[in-house]
Amino acid sequence: MDGGMMVKNGSAAKRASNIPAKSIALPVEHGAWGFLFEPLIAGVIIAPSIAAPFIPLLAIGAFLTRQPLKFFLGDWYQKRTLPRTYVARKFVLTFGGIAAFGLLGSLIFAPLHSFLPFVLASPLVIYLIIQDVARQTRHLVPELLAAAALASSVSVLALAGGFDSKFALALWAIILARLIPSILYVRNRVRMGKQKDFAVFAPIISHIAALILVIAIYYAGSASILTVIMAAFLAARAIYGLSPYQQKLSAKVIGIWEVVYGIIYALSIGIGYYIGI
Repeated sequence: MDGGMMVKNGSAAKRASNIPAKSIALPVEHGAWGFLFEPLIAGVIIAPSIAAPFIPLLAIGAFLTRQPLKFFLGDWYQKRTLPRTYVARKFVLTFGGIAAFGLLGSLIFAPLHSFLPFVLASPLVIYLIIQDVARQTRHLVPELLAAAALASSVSVLALAGGFDSKFALALWAIILARLIPSILYVRNRVRMGKQKDFAVFAPIISHIAALILVIAIYYAGSASILTVIMAAFLAARAIYGLSPYQQKLSAKVIGIWEVVYGIIYALSIGIGYYIGI
């Protein structure tokens, strides 16, 4: 009887998962890639250092680990072993190895205090893992918290590059001033296109608040006028995009444009810093 069960379980391990490996390995939320790379682009441009190549590896590896870890922990929590469980474990080990290599290099070349933003973001990460297991990550709050956690990488890069904590915190705030309003806008813009109930007030107010925050940081000397202009453009985009005069776009096109806007916003932070405007 036991021998038969062992053969059965062994064959289950070899049987192919009915879920594509890509779906197990990579996040299905395309906007999440923007949340990952926007702070990394800005941070690497402003604060190049010996540790700069390793911190993105740590962030990217940890980011990629989350999706397969969701499947692996979910199956573990349900006390079941499926073909996808083995696939998920393989990717957890692979992506976890990338994160571990990035962490090792970061610890060697970056001052220890550089990791304080990651420490501050760690409760958010723990909460998100719990939500992953409960399959609650598509809700608004987890999405906002994920953006806040990923944005912390710009502060880590700044601290590793020798900048003070005030400037590092300002960069974190500038990135959040882009990500949080963007999440609110895209969610409601897509719902609008699908003729579902959507909100106008919250996305627009969040963009106006973000613009005011970026202007305040600019006058404090930690932001550029280029980023202020970009924040103003994004606010105008939200007002137009949620108006009756907006152009009808598919969810995919909306997402692509948000990635473009995000890259330009990140570049405005870095370029503005160097040219001093």
